[in-house]
Amino acid sequence: MPVMPLYASVGSNDIDRAVAFYEGLLGTIGWSRSFPNPAGGCFFGHPDTGMFAVVRPFDGNDACVGNGAMVGFALSSNAAVDDFHAKALALGATDEGVPGYRGPEEFGAYFSYFRDLDGNKLTAYCWKLPPQA
Repeated sequence: MPVMPLYASVGSNDIDRAVAFYEGLLGTIGWSRSFPNPAGGCFFGHPDTGMFAVVRPFDGNDACVGNGAMVGFALSSNAAVDDFHAKALALGATDEGVPGYRGPEEFGAYFSYFRDLDGNKLTAYCWKLPPQA
């Protein structure tokens, strides 16, 4: 079965502020605006490599944070995770877990966590499994 690219979205009650935040953050991994969402907001990335959207909720109600929901961005190195996390904080995100190994270092799970300007929880990670013996 082929691997499918990621698509995820978060809602916002201040679309202009949220789009500016994500333009600055996702630009660090080479993602730019792909197309606008007719109801407000926009999509970033490309269908072949993964897409992320910040939108007004379809049902017309206020956006709210999903309890237990999180969106993750797989990055190529621990340094890229560090940079992504730092950029998010510089853009006004709230730290929810500094970059570092989660579990034994030899397991290779390097994660960071933050909340965007609307309180949505995100993670950036690099998970390099050890070679199989």
